[in-house]
This record gives sequence, C-alpha cells and structure tokens, in this order.
Amino acid sequence: MELVGLKEIRKRKKYSQLKVAMDLCISREALSYYENGKRSPDVEMLCKLSKYFNVSIDYLIYGKEFGETL
Repeated sequence: MELVGLKEIRKRKKYSQLKVAMDLCISREALSYYENGKRSPDVEMLCKLSKYFNVSIDYLIYGKEFGETL
C-alpha cells in the first residue's frame, strides 16, 4: 500500500528521504519503498513516522485525517 501522506508531509517539510531515514535509523531505500507502495511498514514504524511528522497514521496512509472525505 502506497503511503500517500508520508510522501506529501515529507515534501511539505522539505525533508529529503535521506534525512528522514537517518533520523529514524532506517535505509533510504526502505523509506522510498514505503512511499511508493513496494513495502508496507509495520505498526511500530507507522507509529514512529506518525510521531516524527506529528500527524496521524490515517494521514500517513491516506493523506487525510480521520473523518475527512477521501
């Protein structure tokens, strides 16, 4: 599943994939795979990403907060 909101929030904050990956102790490739739907993060990583960007897990997945019209 592609994490639409992950790529969106990363670009909005003007963070490179490498910066986020280094901050979260994962490879840049893993982050790219999450953003492009080639790999799905586990629940623990979704929580880390949510805290890192200060957004909900719903936002990371859908690009919208819970209850917003998709």
